[in-house]
Amino acid sequence: MTGEANAGKALTVDLEGASYARIPIKTRVVMPGDDLDAFIKEYATDVVKPGDTLFVTEKIVAITQGRSFPIDSIKPRRLAFFLSKYVVKTPYGIGLGMPETMEMALRECGTIRILFAASVSAVTKLFGRRGDFYRIAGDKARAIDGPTSGTIPPYNKAVVLGPDRPREVAQRLKGLLGGVPEVAVVDINDIGGNILGSTLSKDAEKRLVAILRDNPLGQGHQSTPLGVVRAS
Repeated sequence: MTGEANAGKALTVDLEGASYARIPIKTRVVMPGDDLDAFIKEYATDVVKPGDTLFVTEKIVAITQGRSFPIDSIKPRRLAFFLSKYVVKTPYGIGLGMPETMEMALRECGTIRILFAASVSAVTKLFGRRGDFYRIAGDKARAIDGPTSGTIPPYNKAVVLGPDRPREVAQRLKGLLGGVPEVAVVDINDIGGNILGSTLSKDAEKRLVAILRDNPLGQGHQSTPLGVVRAS
């Protein structure tokens, strides 16, 4: 079942002289304990065609891997409370701007790495440079999701980590679908995106990020955690 675009976003985009359709796939809410392979087969099999790229949001991969944690199960240390105060909060997501998400970053990435990233970022911000924290902390820190007003329950009261071994997941899902589409595990929001793992070349990954840059599917109540990019 295909869904609608994120509010105010078109389902087609032109890039470098070519036109691409972004086809949302509407699903039920994925839950811990769900089997990702069965979920993908159920919703994507009848949509994908040869030449397509299936993109899967990192959040549903992580949830099926048991990497979602209720907020009340996370006990932040004092350092997490301190560091989270200095994270810039945006309307698009809490990031590490709450003690619980910062605590999970400390666990995932290691205290030394997070402290180093925070120290460098504090210095470079004085010179007007942004983004060094996540460049140093890495994809594991960047991919941590906290609750927002648009988050679907029960994840409006949970912290979701980034997926484990996303490149291997993409390769497995491509085989599951008979090798028909390329597959990418993506972290896309309204301020940008990253490919966490895929079966694509590096150039094709860059093109996919550009195609999805405006977050056509959204990441909240749209219930479209899968989508297809198709040259048109």
